[in-house]
Amino acid sequence: MSSAAPTPTRAVPQGRDLTLDLVRVGCVLLVVFAHILYSGVGRDSDGRILIEKTVERQSWFDVASWIVDIMPLFFVIGGFAARAGWRSAQRRGASEDQFVRVRLARLARPALPLFAFFSVVLGAARMLGLDPALVDAVAVGVGSPLWFLAAYAITQACAPRMMRLHERWGMRVLAVLFLCVVAVDAVRFLLMREAFGIRSVPADGYGFGEQFFGIPNVLFVWLFCQQVGFLMYDGWFRARTVWQLVALIVGGYGLAAASVPLMGSWWNMLSNQWPPTIPLAVLAVVQAAALTLLHRPLTALTRTKAVQGVMLLIGSRLMTVYLWHLPTVMVLIGVELLLPIPMPHPGGAVWWWTRPLFFVLVLAAVLALSLPLMRFEKTPPLQEARFTGATPLAILLFVLPVLGITTYGLDLPLALAALVGTVAALWLTSTFAAPRAQGAMERA
Repeated sequence: MSSAAPTPTRAVPQGRDLTLDLVRVGCVLLVVFAHILYSGVGRDSDGRILIEKTVERQSWFDVASWIVDIMPLFFVIGGFAARAGWRSAQRRGASEDQFVRVRLARLARPALPLFAFFSVVLGAARMLGLDPALVDAVAVGVGSPLWFLAAYAITQACAPRMMRLHERWGMRVLAVLFLCVVAVDAVRFLLMREAFGIRSVPADGYGFGEQFFGIPNVLFVWLFCQQVGFLMYDGWFRARTVWQLVALIVGGYGLAAASVPLMGSWWNMLSNQWPPTIPLAVLAVVQAAALTLLHRPLTALTRTKAVQGVMLLIGSRLMTVYLWHLPTVMVLIGVELLLPIPMPHPGGAVWWWTRPLFFVLVLAAVLALSLPLMRFEKTPPLQEARFTGATPLAILLFVLPVLGITTYGLDLPLALAALVGTVAALWLTSTFAAPRAQGAMERA
């Protein structure tokens, strides 16, 4: 690997790359559909509610997960966007602190109403004395995508400094990050699991299992993926020939597959997501190469009116769709359970054939819900932070409760902690106020 920063061989487009916007929208829609296939709810022969992860029970799912787990690509695109945004912010004279506050606001503001909703609903469930086991099963499910908030906030907060390292050291930064990923997995799987017999946390979700020792990879894996996005922005992937890109894809899949039995991680890529493992880091390179190969046909798609309409409709409320789709799925399933109609058994033929229709229903409901919530996706004009050091403190207050939810599962105390932490983070960074006309912050 070269130690120098890569020099782009083709000019980076000055305008917005609509292909990346299309991919971002497509990835979110894929996540929504995948979670619908996960949400198998019905009734058993005794009439009791049955909850299962239906798609994960299919024999083909492990193989499919190597293709449909697109979370590394999210962070690659995030790195590309951060590099473009940071250069634009620098031209306007914006500081690193201002840049990070913009990124934090774009995550924390849409999350604020969600945490308020969770706090109210879980509080009401406790007051009404609903079955704790059922409430926990639903809450853990709807809270599962929230890990993205913490991981993305961390990587975006680190982006300006990681870009400086990238500009000075180039590929060496990727190499160091990957070695850190390997070291953490080695400690987690080979030392703690095999040498000391430390396994997963107990069934009640509390305690420190093997995954606790993998938490450093929340930083290292996703920073690695973001760094790949910096390379993509610089034109490194565009400078490769078709066969070189194909070799990256084939070799990447081979390396990721070899790491599973070697380290003891999982063939199911969704199981490798928390804490993230070696295969997800490698998939970032694979998916970046694949996206480069597909860039021309995807660009052609962005020129069609139908696709442009979908991109505008979904892209303008992307965080709302991501954050609210699972609560919407659970609410619609709850309504279905209350109706005097038979529910298709999860995994049955009727259940599978009705999933696309349910996807359309969920998407329509989320889009309707987004009408009052879209205001939280906008950011107010930039003001001064409350005090020096307020931004790092705000990031900690926002991220730590989310990490707790991801580690232990969503419950009332953690929902309240996330709500309080988010309010405090927005207050500290002076981004709590309702958005007004577009200002410097929204353009950052």
